[in-house]
Amino acid sequence: MSLLAMGSLATALVWTVAVVVWIAIAFWPARVASRKGHSFFGFFIFSLVFFPAALIVAYVEKDRSAATVTA
Repeated sequence: MSLLAMGSLATALVWTVAVVVWIAIAFWPARVASRKGHSFFGFFIFSLVFFPAALIVAYVEKDRSAATVTA
């Protein structure tokens, strides 16, 4: 195998690992938002594009899954 082919294979492997890690990390804000009663899919897409903002918003958002107590 030539050095050029090995370099190309290594580059492809690095990009594949990077994309898998990027998608895996996007589940974090989506899971936090889902536990609070918000859309998992919406936050997943949001975190794929703007991960830091999605993480902050997911933690700051109000919990909609808790039962509201009326007196």
